[in-house]
Amino acid sequence: MLSDRIGRITPSATLAMTEKAADLRTAGVDVINLSVGEPDFPTPENIRLAGKEAIDNGDTRYTPGGGTLNLKKAVIEKLSRDNNLHFDVSEILISSGGKHSLYNACQALFQSGDEVIIFSPYWVSFPDFVSVTGAKPVFVKTDSSLQYEPVMDDLKEKITSRTKGIIINSPSNPTGGVWSNKAVLEVLKLAEEVDAWVFSDECYEQLTYDRPYISTATLVKNTEKVLTFQSCSKTYAMTGWRIGYTAGNDRVIKAMGKLQSQSTSCPNSISQVAAIEALTGDQSNVTFMRSIFKKRRDYIVGRLNKIEGVKCSTPGGAFYVFPDFSAYFGGGNIKGSDDLSLYFLEQKAVVTVAGNAFGSDNNIRFSYAASENDLYKAMDLVEESLKELL
Repeated sequence: MLSDRIGRITPSATLAMTEKAADLRTAGVDVINLSVGEPDFPTPENIRLAGKEAIDNGDTRYTPGGGTLNLKKAVIEKLSRDNNLHFDVSEILISSGGKHSLYNACQALFQSGDEVIIFSPYWVSFPDFVSVTGAKPVFVKTDSSLQYEPVMDDLKEKITSRTKGIIINSPSNPTGGVWSNKAVLEVLKLAEEVDAWVFSDECYEQLTYDRPYISTATLVKNTEKVLTFQSCSKTYAMTGWRIGYTAGNDRVIKAMGKLQSQSTSCPNSISQVAAIEALTGDQSNVTFMRSIFKKRRDYIVGRLNKIEGVKCSTPGGAFYVFPDFSAYFGGGNIKGSDDLSLYFLEQKAVVTVAGNAFGSDNNIRFSYAASENDLYKAMDLVEESLKELL
């Protein structure tokens, strides 16, 4: 009855855990949710006020399908200021969130017979973005000791004449890893050799803690086949406002806009006005949130590494840690990350996401976009539950 493409889509594991947590809360259980991929801070006041003013001013109608000219200009200003990237308005597309931007690009560029390189562990949506086009996701190993940079020998082995695209996600969801310029340059060189598109998913680009972030497209002179994806969601705590954007090749941007015009018509008009304020207004809240996230990162990494049998590398960005719990697998009912994640939920009401959803069954993803008090309690409960398994 349903089309084949629906069968190629895997339900979101992160949303599934959120639903389980909601069910427990409804039952009166005090749940600590470390599964969410969004800042726990409110959207900054100046951005909220801009949204309210947009409503009062009547900015509630259709906009151009690819976003308003004023927001495109704000994106250009932001990319120049923060990323040393320079674009024309014809090279910018505004979409309904970063996920929408990436989906549009996959639809515009990939089709049956193509192969697209995805680095594992990967964001849960990447394989589905690719497979729904009819193309084949090809998974490449990464090194957890090097911020989950590619294992280059594995990458070279898996790049073929059918490789149409390579997706880079640094800082990474789920690992928080931030690649070195050297690693990115090696990937770019290999992509150029087979004339593949490079997608640089930079939605966490403002959340790096140990060194400034360098955008992929700044590292090469020829950016014809590099697409840059960014978002207001993580940087400005605007996940529900649904504004993301793509910068790059004007022909691809035009094609993505054509597709978007027949799917969503246009991004939310009110959110676009708020996004202009986010991108061009006071940036002090970004610095504030980043400093809090760094403090939380240092705490949770330290706590996890003190637990017997747990190994957790220090991520350079985002707001996730991806510890290895494989020492606890194999005995009793805990066979892998799905079992252990469910055990944390059912026994201690701590919500996490199993690494199996990201292509890495030894690990579990914890988000530290939660209050310090919740993090302290959650780590106590995780340590307590693991002792019960020994």
